Amino acid sequence: MNPALNVGICPDFAEERWPSMDRVAAQLLAAISSQGLDADILRPPFRKRAMRWSSGRAAHNADRACNRFIDYPRHLRRVAGAHDVYHVVDHSYAHLTRHLPPGRSVVTCHDLDAFRSIFEGEEEPRSAPFRAATRYILGGLRRAAAVACDTEAIARELIQCAAIQPDRVSVVHLGVNEVFTTAPNPDLDSSLARILPFSRDLPVVLHVGATVSRKRVDVLLRCFAGIRHQPAPQLVHIGEPFTVPQVELARQLRIADRVTLLSSLDDLHLAAAYRRATVLALPSDREGFGFPVVEALRSGTAVVATDLPVLREVGGQSAHYAPAGDVAAWAQAVSEVLGRPGDASVRAARVDWAGHFTWRRYADHMTRIYSAVAERMTAEARCVQAPA
Repeated sequence: MNPALNVGICPDFAEERWPSMDRVAAQLLAAISSQGLDADILRPPFRKRAMRWSSGRAAHNADRACNRFIDYPRHLRRVAGAHDVYHVVDHSYAHLTRHLPPGRSVVTCHDLDAFRSIFEGEEEPRSAPFRAATRYILGGLRRAAAVACDTEAIARELIQCAAIQPDRVSVVHLGVNEVFTTAPNPDLDSSLARILPFSRDLPVVLHVGATVSRKRVDVLLRCFAGIRHQPAPQLVHIGEPFTVPQVELARQLRIADRVTLLSSLDDLHLAAAYRRATVLALPSDREGFGFPVVEALRSGTAVVATDLPVLREVGGQSAHYAPAGDVAAWAQAVSEVLGRPGDASVRAARVDWAGHFTWRRYADHMTRIYSAVAERMTAEARCVQAPA
């Protein structure tokens, strides 16, 4: 490892509103800085153009495109060159490698969702301009000197679908913030209790994350409606607001009075929510890592997740699994966990498993990747400079 290594970090724009990507960038910067590496954030300020005149979705998307494909690359062309290695933290920004010094870029690929319109065009129909932009991003990913995948499952898919050489792909599991713990925090736990509009003795089914279609909130709601448990549990969702169809579905299922929606909480209050929950439910069709699974396990909380290779990798034998989209199986699995959430030994086993996912380990692995990329560039430069 080269202690003098200087890394340029290229994170998402905060205005994209992807909390998980913001978390990865912040934890990465803190972790590698603690190891003595010099790290600089190279992201430019987000410029509002259309959003100065409209708050609608079209204006937001127009500004996202301008900032991603015009402002960010222009900024990198001005500031890049002084760093040994560059790390693009989100694969959907992989086009940035086209504007960085050749052979020095590392990209983290969290999942293949951004490329579904190319790899699975029939299931993900998109416009010709969207597909062209996607191919441009994918081309940037293929230019990376190294690609770090959150899980082995995603690495296999990437090698197969994107035709990236296996020797350029590494598996680097993400970490979990140490605030997620079984240890009670009376002030925070009481603060959360004041937010929740129900008694402390009621069981809680928790869902954390976005509400896009792949998260299968419809399965979550139908599953919850089918649970037969006394006392009747409460459903708490933390993250993006429900869509209008999701709100309507809850009303039709006659569970709206037992559903609590909370906007994104800070990590300390989120940790309190995991401790308060009886079970976390994550019925997603697709995931790249599944932060909520390992965060809940580190908090000692039971987990029911979709039976996907990614989530099996992250949850191991400490989580319970149900088939994707099978509402009856989901209702049965969650009901069983509500009835037997686990004793102290089971909770300890969950915590022990989740303890494998640390930001220190993540930083150690990323530092080795940075060093390998930098050393390869140094060796190539020596070969070029050597006399014939």
